[in-house]
Amino acid sequence: MRIILIGAGKVGHSLADRLTAESHDVTVIDRSEEVINRCQDSLDVMCIRGNGANAKTLVEAGVDRADIVIATSESDEANMLCCLMAKRLGAKYTIARIRDPEYNESQMLLQNEMGIDVAINPERATALEISKLLRYPFAGSIESFARGQVEMVEFRAQPDDVIVGIPMKNISSAISNIPHVLYTMVDRDGEVIIPGGDFAIQAGDKVFISGNILNITNYFRFLGRNSLKVRSVMVLGGGKITYYLARMIIPVGIHMTIFELDPEKARNLSEQFPRADIILGDGTDQDLLEEQGLSQMDAYVSLSNRDEENLMTGMYASRCGVPKVIAKNTRTTYADLLSKLGLDSILSPQAITCSTILRYVRARGHSMGTKIERLYRLVDGRAEAIEFIAREGDAYIGIPLKDLTMRPGSLVAVIVHQGKVIVPFGNDCIEAGDHVVIISRESGVGDLNEVIYR
Repeated sequence: MRIILIGAGKVGHSLADRLTAESHDVTVIDRSEEVINRCQDSLDVMCIRGNGANAKTLVEAGVDRADIVIATSESDEANMLCCLMAKRLGAKYTIARIRDPEYNESQMLLQNEMGIDVAINPERATALEISKLLRYPFAGSIESFARGQVEMVEFRAQPDDVIVGIPMKNISSAISNIPHVLYTMVDRDGEVIIPGGDFAIQAGDKVFISGNILNITNYFRFLGRNSLKVRSVMVLGGGKITYYLARMIIPVGIHMTIFELDPEKARNLSEQFPRADIILGDGTDQDLLEEQGLSQMDAYVSLSNRDEENLMTGMYASRCGVPKVIAKNTRTTYADLLSKLGLDSILSPQAITCSTILRYVRARGHSMGTKIERLYRLVDGRAEAIEFIAREGDAYIGIPLKDLTMRPGSLVAVIVHQGKVIVPFGNDCIEAGDHVVIISRESGVGDLNEVIYR
């Protein structure tokens, strides 16, 4: 597809890299000569230096032939104006990054008036991920599919877990009454494994399981992981993510203690969330953290604008015995190191934004084939979870999975048939209209027929 990308900062550059890897024809527009030079040196894209909201610049980029225009500049207003101009000049579909909470209340009106087909809010999406992790504090990550009916949860296997050392094919028979879930993927020392029948989980593995919410909950209760209930959370930083998180978790009874250095931000938070404790001070000060009861907290979330502060305070909170620690990090090169240091719940707003936008791009690109509903990048982009809607007339329809061929490195994780969640085995079939979740070690899967065939 022809895609115009306006704004090539961290998100835009990463997105352009992924889009070109999937063979899209990408044109990048940015005001900065330095940014344009970097894109020309590192990406296989056409680059135009200029204002993405300027009609002349958009025409030069071929906006009238563009399938998608994506605006990811730092300015919400500029992104909205870019989409408005692009739509008026003939672009088929527009996506805008809109981050300011002030726009959240009137988002649908803005989308309709400004010609925006999809609005992405990275901070709100990140806050939503954090709220999920606080619900399952023992989890490293949680993804939802089929409109929330199916969840895929990551956890680290412990030496005393009953599943350790038992081949997958023997778990149900060897462990009576263990709730039925699918072991979709294992991350072992940086290697992503789609487990077969002879594979056995080892202590220290990051294990991904899939199932409906009830079975997932019962499974972790069976393993003894559900003892912690998060009732108190300490947060470093009073930015947009914290604002959205407070709106999500304070109403359900979770108490928040928020550290913020900026007096105006602290005052605004205090006015907006009178039930939270807002501390005007340096949240990296260990004495201050202890004074405010860090070691008694159920969870600690570091959301400052500096990765180093987030990671260092996160590790300190973990060392102080806080059961659940979540840190924001924008540098993917830190991921393996942080995992070895015990920080499993690391979130990147940039990565969440890229995954969300790519999901919509793929859905547009394959609108004539199998429809993609969801796309998530897992284990630092080394695997993907993709939700498809099965299409009438495809070759795999109605045939037991055991009689079909799966592409190597892929797995059917979940089938949702007429609202019923099925953890699939060999005799299960996919029917037209089913939601199907695929796990794949290869990126760029765009059609269910590429993964399952006769």
